[in-house]
Amino acid sequence: QVQLVESGGGLGQPGASLRLSCAASGSIVSINVMGWYRQAPGKERELVATITRGGNTNYADSVKGRFTISRDNAKNTVYLLMNTLKPEDTAVYYCNAEVVIFYRGTNVCWGKGTLVTVSS
Repeated sequence: QVQLVESGGGLGQPGASLRLSCAASGSIVSINVMGWYRQAPGKERELVATITRGGNTNYADSVKGRFTISRDNAKNTVYLLMNTLKPEDTAVYYCNAEVVIFYRGTNVCWGKGTLVTVSS
């Protein structure tokens, strides 16, 4: 089994920064793509950013230039640095990873989410 555990959410003021972390643990052979998604109240879950094992990144237009995704392959951890926060960034942020699991092949795994609230 594999677990993804997010941390770093909370309350941030407009214009401030927050950093999210997500650590994967369990019977991991390797992790391909890792990413962050978010779901605001009353809205569908949407892609925020993804990063491949080799470091290629992809961002939603709404966060380009403000958010930076990175990962530490040795620690099976992905990060999301969120700068210049806006109220519309308020959402539950979910970690996502494409994990190769011992004896189980490739699985898409999700964390339970961490709430980010941007408000003055």
